[in-house]
Amino acid sequence: MRPTITFAELSAELAELPIRIGRYLLTVQVTDILDIAILVFVLYKILALMRTTRAASLLKGLFVFFAALLLSYVLQLNSIYYLMSRMVQVGVLALIILFQPEIRRILEEMGSRRFIGFFSHMEGGSTMEQTIGQTVLACTEMSQTRTGALIVFEREILLDDMVRSGTMLDAAVSSELLKNIFFVKAPMHDGAVIIRHGRMLGAGCMLPLSKNVNLSRDLGMRHRAGIGMSENSDAVVVIVSEETGSISVAIGGILKRHLKPETLENLLRNELLPQEESDGDKQRFGLARLLRTGKGGGGNDGT
Repeated sequence: MRPTITFAELSAELAELPIRIGRYLLTVQVTDILDIAILVFVLYKILALMRTTRAASLLKGLFVFFAALLLSYVLQLNSIYYLMSRMVQVGVLALIILFQPEIRRILEEMGSRRFIGFFSHMEGGSTMEQTIGQTVLACTEMSQTRTGALIVFEREILLDDMVRSGTMLDAAVSSELLKNIFFVKAPMHDGAVIIRHGRMLGAGCMLPLSKNVNLSRDLGMRHRAGIGMSENSDAVVVIVSEETGSISVAIGGILKRHLKPETLENLLRNELLPQEESDGDKQRFGLARLLRTGKGGGGNDGT
């Protein structure tokens, strides 16, 4: 029979619990804290790696694989269980081969000066503010000259696959550089610029086209690519029409068009900078407020 625990015994155990926890904490050493910190760091980097689209899909496949392995063990499907258990033995090596570019990028970041920012959690607000200002300035001038542009601000979901489709860069964002990239005779003007943490990560990048059949037929390839990128990630995509010079922004598959430069700046600040408490002298420009007039569909922006 299972021994019964009286209420008095349970109360005594609960009363001794803080004492036991205190005794355990007294045994914790500096090496234990260092051990936990390293483990947390490794887990954080693994989760950051899994944020990429390809890694997320592979992670789902791994869950299905281990579920099938457990099911074959429970149902005593010996042949299937034998084959799948042998596959697990070489699984770690296979993951290292599959994620070789991502692992290399992580090691490069650990060896760079930007690695210090990981511990301080500094997003580089001043850098992002300067990036937003230079982007708005470039878009304003390109709108006046009707120069087509496609600028992607990466957020939580990493866009490494998109960056590899173009030319990889590591440059500070400036209006002159953006205008040179999107100059009509420049070799990378048809692709997109991808910005990560306030720095230009790649140019001439290819983006997925939107699969939304309800989009206006007047929208060209540049707008469809911008909407498609926002559908497949949490990125903020800025688009300048080559035909009309109109400035648009796509977020979450929704396109807001015909933006003024000041509206564009406020939208980018609201979406890309850390949110602050309202102090009465700053006006919030949320995407929901900007999109009350309708979702991306009509108009004649072309490409």
